[in-house]
Amino acid sequence: MIIASLLDTDLYKFTMMQVVLHHFPGAHVQYRFKCRTQGVDLRPLIDEIRDEINALCTLRFRERELDYLRSLRFIKSDFVDFLALFQMNPRLIQIKGLDSGELDMTVEGPWLHTILFEIPVLAIINELYFRRTHPMPDYLEGRRRLIDKSRLITADPELAGLTLADYGTRRRFSRLWHEEVLLSLKTALGPHFVGTSNVFYAMKHGMTPLGTMAHEYLQACQALGPRLRDSQIYGFETWAREYRGDLGIALSDVYGLDAFLNDFDLYFCKLFDGARHDSGDPFHWGERMIAHYEQHRIDPRTKTLVFSDGLTIPVLIELYKRFHQRSKIAFGVGTNLTNDLGYVPLQIVMKMVRCNGQPVAKLSDTPAKNMCDDEAYLGYLRQVFGIPNPNDAKEAR
Repeated sequence: MIIASLLDTDLYKFTMMQVVLHHFPGAHVQYRFKCRTQGVDLRPLIDEIRDEINALCTLRFRERELDYLRSLRFIKSDFVDFLALFQMNPRLIQIKGLDSGELDMTVEGPWLHTILFEIPVLAIINELYFRRTHPMPDYLEGRRRLIDKSRLITADPELAGLTLADYGTRRRFSRLWHEEVLLSLKTALGPHFVGTSNVFYAMKHGMTPLGTMAHEYLQACQALGPRLRDSQIYGFETWAREYRGDLGIALSDVYGLDAFLNDFDLYFCKLFDGARHDSGDPFHWGERMIAHYEQHRIDPRTKTLVFSDGLTIPVLIELYKRFHQRSKIAFGVGTNLTNDLGYVPLQIVMKMVRCNGQPVAKLSDTPAKNMCDDEAYLGYLRQVFGIPNPNDAKEAR
């Protein structure tokens, strides 16, 4: 059994789920799976994936897990009471293989009862894939790479204030390797390593659980808010009402950086502790965010910039040296920590594509990350938020 605890997921799933319980308990959504890695046939894994999902759906939250969640200052008691009754339903997820070699996988149902599928299902697919393709993993190479990365940070006195966290649950090589990586980082990096997005390992090893919101939250607000153009504003205001100043890192790339900055006015600049980068050029993003704070007469050194998009340690170090004296800086590193044994990692995602029967989408600063099953809606979304179509630019060239 690959997933042995319902806490073996990212913290932001629980923080978003609490918002869903309190503000959108009737929302109905659909998620769709996609493998972005070319030439990978996952169809031979379908029976094993189904077995693992069925096992996942037998799990319930244990009393000590509920007590741990209750101990987090931003988790409310009625939400923990709901989780005490919660169980995932295998009927809400459908899987079949396509002639193209792709998996046709959808999760559909009440948002409150589907939100926890994404992370464990992606972790299951990753682990089954690597079990089949690399049955004798080169853990020595993985450990060597991990040591080299740690030394890049600890050996440079200019990086004394650099901190990073693990964001690698969904694309990890395996559950056991993930745990080894976390314990190795805790030992090798000391105060440089500040926590993990994985709630189970945070509980088990006394680490800080980290996370706020993901794209699906702001995407769902396209269907749940009063007006599409104000959906990002509505999402941030609803979040602030729920957490009253806690969990104050805003995700910046659901509609691209320009649209984010248009909505992230003086009120939100003061209300939120900072913002998270997850697509596009991180150096450009950092400069734009600092300039935006300065434009609103806010000292950027009082705000936090979180970088979390496909980071490697050398890029992370370069970002730190560019920005650490100009703003608070934090890093979330995923695949490069939890799935770097010398093999090509899978680029797999499971994204929300509909909410209450309406298409929803993100318009990322990295166009390849966009995922929507309705091109007409994508065009409409670009028009509403004033975002040019990248295909038009290609045709013009």
